[in-house]
Amino acid sequence: MDASKLSAQIKKKARELGFSMAGVCLPGEMASYERYAEWMEAGYQADMDYLAREKQREKRLDPRRVMPDCKSILVLAAPYSKPDIAQAEGRGRVAAYAWGKDYHEVLKGRLQELVEFIEKQVGEPVANRSYTDTGPILERELAQRAGLGWIGKNSMLINPAQGSYFLLAEILLGIELAPDNAFASDNCGTCTRCIEACPTDCILPNRTLDAARCISYLTIENKGSIAPDLRAQMGNWIFGCDICQQVCPWNVRFAPQQGEPLFEAAEGSPYPVLDEHLNLNQVSFAAIFKGRPQKRAKRRGYLRNLTVAMGNSGSTDHLAGLARSLGDEEALVRGHSAWAIGQIGDSEGIGPLEEALETERESEVRGEIKAAVKRLRQAGAGGMG
Repeated sequence: MDASKLSAQIKKKARELGFSMAGVCLPGEMASYERYAEWMEAGYQADMDYLAREKQREKRLDPRRVMPDCKSILVLAAPYSKPDIAQAEGRGRVAAYAWGKDYHEVLKGRLQELVEFIEKQVGEPVANRSYTDTGPILERELAQRAGLGWIGKNSMLINPAQGSYFLLAEILLGIELAPDNAFASDNCGTCTRCIEACPTDCILPNRTLDAARCISYLTIENKGSIAPDLRAQMGNWIFGCDICQQVCPWNVRFAPQQGEPLFEAAEGSPYPVLDEHLNLNQVSFAAIFKGRPQKRAKRRGYLRNLTVAMGNSGSTDHLAGLARSLGDEEALVRGHSAWAIGQIGDSEGIGPLEEALETERESEVRGEIKAAVKRLRQAGAGGMG
């Protein structure tokens, strides 16, 4: 079959499966690999050690190192909804892509269905390999080469008609398809709104991020304690972050309001009530987040994030829940609960902190408790009788 005709048929099928964009590029050495290597050498990947493994790093130089018989790459975009900031008032904010089903699980089946469609069109099995944020490839450059958009200053891929509220997926194929023209223009211009809006200053000048300062990394990939100087800058984000996208003019003006229905919250607000979720045990956490992105943070990380958001709220309504969490089975949760009580700055917090100190054995948690008590005393919230 003619490569152009086959490409058109595949793109049509992709749209039927819910992908908002589809483009084709050819494999070859990646122009952004050098920048990626420099990013790694500088340690901006934080403790995501899997990115630093030499064998995996080298694969990113050329998709053919992942799949030697790759002849073309189909790049796809799956949209998710534009977030409504007002809905998050008094709740925990969750990145818009994570409101509903885990995109890995949703897109995996659709990619397989698309492969089956391709094989049916050509009449024989086709060598393939599919990824959605899971493989050793530089997918944003591939998307740019396939004509889907340009890489913005916040490192996100931006499309002039759809903004950046979409997820990327790729299928490496052992057949030739007609490639699309690469997206050549940089439409960010002199705009620096994303850089200025980032509360933790994680956006670097070369369109990469310092992961260790990124709220998305801190609330998801980071498995340990969050640095105290960053906690107060995280606001009420409890899973991921959309700030650099929300301020982007291309999203403000052009991003569609609605995306893939399966990425939507099943019912009610996508932003949870902080105190209610702080009560989740391991069983209830697993039940609520089965098949959803939040499971990646695990219970200990998710509850850690909740306590930080509570502390940043400054609301005394959270003191009772945080006091209970001083007895949580996870030291990570206990320590961040102590910090949150100190941030709220009310005299009622001193009693629970001092009681917890009497039984706490973990040195790091004891340090958090002492620091919180000191903060409250210095603020004049109260003292020992």
